[in-house]
Amino acid sequence: MNLALTTPLLLLFLLALLVIVAFSSGTEVAMLSVNRYRIRHRAQAGQARARTLERLLQKPDDWLGANLVILAAASVFASAIATVVAQRSGQRYAVPLAGVVLTLIVIVFCELAPKIYAASNPEAVALHASGIYGVLVRLTRPALWLANTLAYGFLRLFGVVRKSRSLQALDADELRTVVAEAAPLIPARHRQMLLSILDLGRISVDDIMVPRQEIAGIDLSESWEDTLARLSHTPHTRLPVYEGELDNLIGLLHMKRVARELVRGTLSRERLIELARGREAYFVPEGTPLNVQLTHFQRNRRRIAFVVDEYGDIQGLVTLEDILEEIVGEFTTDPATVTHKDVHAERPGVFILNASATIRALNRALGWHLPTGGPKTVNGLLLEHLETIPDSGTMVRVADYEFEVLQIADNAIRTVRVRVPEPARAAAGH
Repeated sequence: MNLALTTPLLLLFLLALLVIVAFSSGTEVAMLSVNRYRIRHRAQAGQARARTLERLLQKPDDWLGANLVILAAASVFASAIATVVAQRSGQRYAVPLAGVVLTLIVIVFCELAPKIYAASNPEAVALHASGIYGVLVRLTRPALWLANTLAYGFLRLFGVVRKSRSLQALDADELRTVVAEAAPLIPARHRQMLLSILDLGRISVDDIMVPRQEIAGIDLSESWEDTLARLSHTPHTRLPVYEGELDNLIGLLHMKRVARELVRGTLSRERLIELARGREAYFVPEGTPLNVQLTHFQRNRRRIAFVVDEYGDIQGLVTLEDILEEIVGEFTTDPATVTHKDVHAERPGVFILNASATIRALNRALGWHLPTGGPKTVNGLLLEHLETIPDSGTMVRVADYEFEVLQIADNAIRTVRVRVPEPARAAAGH
């Protein structure tokens, strides 16, 4: 071979082999870095190169093996040709000098430069290389089969067993990272909705439920006049009907049916009970994640559920609208009403709170950072810190927030004044 090929021709072959090494190094980085979901989308849109690339990415063993074959062959033959050319020069140190020069050329021009470019433009490089790899995979398939068989046979000697390829699915935390990295491409509101959907599994019905003492309903032990007044002024479309205590539920009352009876003049206590019993109450255990509860609402065609503890006692009420608000935010058309309904600004940095307000709702609406790992409401949070029922005027500091108890009723804190620390005030824009 050395006698048949001239030195210029050998140098031409050497240049071609170095180009192959550069192609192999760069395209490998591009194929491993390319966004598979973008390629899948383009493939579904009908782009031929994207379809070819998607097929290659689904079987990485094939194209990586083909890449390894051409890279190994090109590197070995390039080294051999460089040695032959150096020997033909007749210089004393030509062979080691050729090795040094060839190493520098391979590192700079065949490894670093192609890989840096491919890492910066993975999609374009991978799409243009997909057709070439499609051909290489078919040409090198016999060699790949032999190499894979030998490799897996060798690994079996050390107890390594080949596993079936599984789909690469992203978990919730990885999806959050993907959404965050796509910030320039997704409007802020849409991005927040996507993140809220991913967070549904971390939030339970306990975090968003209306506390038991705040549930509006019809108590049949009240006078009929009080019942009619409550029905006439309620803002709710559905009301629980109970007798004496909320745990003695009779059923749910739909105000549409009540309105019809009122128009006809046929509404009576007996008819009210009959309407309520037509829709049994729906109960869910505390601690149920919101994503699970959303599915249950859909499957059972329900919009309201009572949250019960391990003893079956009602702890609160959760609605479909509450879960949807966790995704899209408060249902309001007035930007000025974003402040939570249980919060009244007294002056900059000072607020009057309904102590039954949930901590999570306050943090979400006002940008505060009250602790959420324990009690769910402001009342529970303060009682946990005070370890007793306080008197009006009692002061307590929780996470740099200063609370002053204003009103006590029924062994619970009803109203408090809170002074917000400066960082939280700046975050909330107050």
